[in-house]
Amino acid sequence: MILIDPPLWPRHGTVWGHLVSDSSLDELHGFARRAGIPPRAFDLDHYDYPVERLDALVALGAVEVSTRELVTRLRASGLRVTAAHRRR
Repeated sequence: MILIDPPLWPRHGTVWGHLVSDSSLDELHGFARRAGIPPRAFDLDHYDYPVERLDALVALGAVEVSTRELVTRLRASGLRVTAAHRRR
């Protein structure tokens, strides 16, 4: 399932949220391609999306969840990349 959290992160003149899969990176990348999200928006375990895209992403099937729920489900899936992992 593709999950999306509320855009809360200000940067580059807009506010950003996260898009993840709770089952596979293949599912996530496929959804991002269909949604027209560029590969540069991928950050190891999620895609960043601008607030302007929220409604369109939900219309394509992303399920809105809280940030806490998104992280919990991402961890449970085994796809979460931790801060320690990022430093390697």
